[in-house]
Amino acid sequence: MTQTTDHLATPNRTTGDLHRFYGQALDALELSDPILHDLLGAELDRQRETLALVASCSPVTPAALLAEGSFFANVTAEGYPGARFHAGCVNVDTVERLAVDRAKEVFGARHANVQPHSASTANQVVMTALLRPGDPILGLGLDAGGHLSHGAPVNASGRTFTPYHYGLSPDGMIDYAEVRESARRHRPRLLIAGTTAYPRTIDWAVFREIADEVGAYLLADITHIAGLVAAGEHPSPMEHAHVVTTCTHKQLYGPRGGLILLGESADLKLADGRTLAQTMQSGVFPLMQGAPVVNSIAAKAYALGAAGTPAFKARMRDVRSLAAELADQLILRGVRVISGGTDNHIVVADVLSSFGITGVNAEKALEECGILVNKNRIVGDAHSARVTSGVRFGSNSMAARGFDTADVARVAGLVVDILTGTEGSSDTTYVIDPLVQMNAREAVRDICHRRPVDGY
Repeated sequence: MTQTTDHLATPNRTTGDLHRFYGQALDALELSDPILHDLLGAELDRQRETLALVASCSPVTPAALLAEGSFFANVTAEGYPGARFHAGCVNVDTVERLAVDRAKEVFGARHANVQPHSASTANQVVMTALLRPGDPILGLGLDAGGHLSHGAPVNASGRTFTPYHYGLSPDGMIDYAEVRESARRHRPRLLIAGTTAYPRTIDWAVFREIADEVGAYLLADITHIAGLVAAGEHPSPMEHAHVVTTCTHKQLYGPRGGLILLGESADLKLADGRTLAQTMQSGVFPLMQGAPVVNSIAAKAYALGAAGTPAFKARMRDVRSLAAELADQLILRGVRVISGGTDNHIVVADVLSSFGITGVNAEKALEECGILVNKNRIVGDAHSARVTSGVRFGSNSMAARGFDTADVARVAGLVVDILTGTEGSSDTTYVIDPLVQMNAREAVRDICHRRPVDGY
């Protein structure tokens, strides 16, 4: 990826200055707050020795962690580059422009805002800037794999606006006919295409057809598949959606934060005479946020730069192939996998029918053995979101550890051994065979030691 450098400031420091700064900071932490220092060390050890298969996270690149922990945190920078409300922003402006340039290049966008504190905030910006309180919105239901910020009743999106939801067909696929029928019935002002637990490819073109038919804006939330989209491993919504939102930590291996992206829609004129790009800018600041988290923007700039490299594209190919292999290996061992497989990084398994235990018990039993997943509702689930009948796996961290197919097969075998050796005494309590737990924990440690995440 070619990086733009015309707006870069001339460095006035040496590498040694940075080494001394961070080294002194670590020494100061150990001396002034040994309790917190030791907790940091304990968490690093825990992450090194556990296998994180939670689909909603990935190990943040160490360089991005360093950037986020930088002295850019000292700068207050309300506004945008060249139009700040505070002094001292010359380097902050450069960093934000760099992040914007990289976001536009990586995603093929015409406009990018890198200030949102999270993808949920980005979604709230889109809704608040484009809609009026009470306007109808239509998104995938929370129970079907949608997100809180897509109109869940417990979320501001579901309280501020009038939420309607579409679901999945019995085979676990998005039912586009239902989406169309729901859109015609409810006439939403905003149609949301995006998921948190959907393992298949999303058809952005069909969503746009439906949005146009009912006069709705189309919001594509690619939070879970941003890396795959950037690498060309999942179709991009940029030419179809009016607005695209994402976070930067789930699949970009960057800091926790959000992005708002626009394609050709950037120049779309709205009723008030402003363009969609102008509306999104003011929707972030001053409508929804004050000063941006500048140190987080610096970390975003690093992650977005890395996302344009051949190495990142290769990792995303691994993300897809490892997830597919995990689905195949679980199915081979008799596990019911929702939708019969995966097109992205997510694998959802029905543990209730496969092992006779609830999702929460499966999650806890696997964690006792060093494997981290999350409980997840499945199509037709009779259990609440706190109990569930399924669990969700993700392959982002497996790819970061350099897994191969043999590693995946071993992990699938461990998962099946652990859950076979677990007996539910109630929906939320269980007993695990101590020998199974001991053997599995040792096997997980061995895998983690052989396959460490780079830099950790």
